[in-house]
Amino acid sequence: MKRNKIVAGNWKMNLDFDEAQMLIEDLENLLDEKQPSCEVIICPPFPYLELATDEAAEHELFEVGAQNVSAFDSGAYTGEVSAKMLDSIGVSCCIIGHSERRKYFNEDNATLAQKVNQALKYEIVPIFCVGEVLEEREKGIHFDVIRKQVEEGLFHLDAGDFENVVIAYEPVWAIGTGKTATPAQAQEVHAFIRGLVKEKYGEDLANQLHILYGGSCNAKNATELFAQPDVDGGLIGGASLKAEDFASICEQASN
Repeated sequence: MKRNKIVAGNWKMNLDFDEAQMLIEDLENLLDEKQPSCEVIICPPFPYLELATDEAAEHELFEVGAQNVSAFDSGAYTGEVSAKMLDSIGVSCCIIGHSERRKYFNEDNATLAQKVNQALKYEIVPIFCVGEVLEEREKGIHFDVIRKQVEEGLFHLDAGDFENVVIAYEPVWAIGTGKTATPAQAQEVHAFIRGLVKEKYGEDLANQLHILYGGSCNAKNATELFAQPDVDGGLIGGASLKAEDFASICEQASN
């Protein structure tokens, strides 16, 4: 089954408002010129989401995702942003369980499962991140780690909800380090994840699942990574802050 590619840009905590506006404008010009056939998503920080969704609605060149969402629906949770709020401004997807959220904010699989539920309740597509740290890779337990993350974060869903999920594999040792998993390493883990889904939900759902690679994917290595049969695009970090690099990655995903 041939799946369309998805390229999602995670801006993390970068840029001021003017810089964000300029990046969006530059990206729009490049996407309009290149007309990539892949699905393009940008995930700016919360203060810039409405700017991004307004632009997305006007030009229809990309979709907009958030970088996080609350595990709660509403109430006295100062500083939190709910899925209902995101939905109300046109956000269509949300990164959940990024390794930085797991590491710095102690988000565990049970909390992430709640966040997935909240996103799906408001028809927001979760981009659910899984991946191992270097020590786990060196010990050879990375498949066990990823199995636990997938099972505890997602496998409570019924098939109807799961079909609206995207998974991103991010080898934590390759995020922001300049190191990248080899195409063979990425393919091995992506195939493993697809196999887990096949065991749980069956072959059809496994075949339609999009699994993105998220470990220092850039304009130089994207083509080789995206050529792997189980790599369905990328969750792009640093390169998403450079319009030309990000547009190039989108172009490579369309080949």
